[in-house]
Amino acid sequence: MLTRRTLLSRPTWIAACAAAGSLAGAGYATAVEPHRVQVTRYRVCPPRWPAGLTMRVAVLTDFHAHPRCMGADAIADVVARTNALAPDLTVLLGDYGSQHPGGVPFEVVADRLRFLHAPKGVYAIQGNHDWGDDPAALRRGHGPTRAERALRAAGIAVLENAAIRLDVPGPVWLAGLESEATPGRAQAPDRLDRQRSEILAHALRDVPAEGAVLLLAHEPDLFATGLDPRVALTLSGHTHGGQVRILGWSPWIPSRYGLRYAYGHIVEAQRDLIVSAGLGSHFLAGRPLRLGAPPEIVVVDLGRPDDAGTQADGLGSRSNAA
Repeated sequence: MLTRRTLLSRPTWIAACAAAGSLAGAGYATAVEPHRVQVTRYRVCPPRWPAGLTMRVAVLTDFHAHPRCMGADAIADVVARTNALAPDLTVLLGDYGSQHPGGVPFEVVADRLRFLHAPKGVYAIQGNHDWGDDPAALRRGHGPTRAERALRAAGIAVLENAAIRLDVPGPVWLAGLESEATPGRAQAPDRLDRQRSEILAHALRDVPAEGAVLLLAHEPDLFATGLDPRVALTLSGHTHGGQVRILGWSPWIPSRYGLRYAYGHIVEAQRDLIVSAGLGSHFLAGRPLRLGAPPEIVVVDLGRPDDAGTQADGLGSRSNAA
């Protein structure tokens, strides 16, 4: 018999609170957080960064554009907010379309992204879904993918295993790597690491020994290989920050290294990596899902106005053992 005493008894109360919390959390995770795009800021001065040089970089990634989450209007809003942050350079790290039926076409995504403005340029790389969701490119075994064609048609430069010198004081280069999902990539982890190290070495072939490289890599796992010493900062996405993140823990991370490269500013052996939680979402039961890992526009301020020359960590920064 349900009485006031039994209702207020501790076990019953705890169970009721847990049930209510689960329902509320599920509602928030599917109806609220996936649509609350925040701005996450980092200030980083890598050891290799040219003295006295400051640069603001905006990072947008993992759109997974779908009317239920990061639709065309939402992308336009992200573009306007990004431009208002006055970045010197804007980079796009891949996964532009949604793998779910009814997603926003690549061409529409690119048409919204064409309005991004940055004096040092807007550059893009591709993600695993840009390949995996393009059956024609997979059958051919090579690009261009539909996403690449759409980005180039919108006037956005796409970096494919290449590096360009930026128009800034000092030898600063921007390099972009293809995704691990690109046809022809090795499957075994050790072979894949060697292959990507070789690809990076080829991409940096024109970068002088004193150069400082900003590296765009959709998947962050490459960071574990040690990288080339010319790489000052690596920018990645892919993980969605875990998409469900509770007290720093996530039940699943699409990385061989689990939580090691899940999210935020990671420092290993005096090397810097920033992993964005991205903008879009994977779906659960037909609805977008995010909890504790809200979608974000990332802003990285490189260097220090006072030229302190020391490491300055941003939100979510942590250090890992090498």
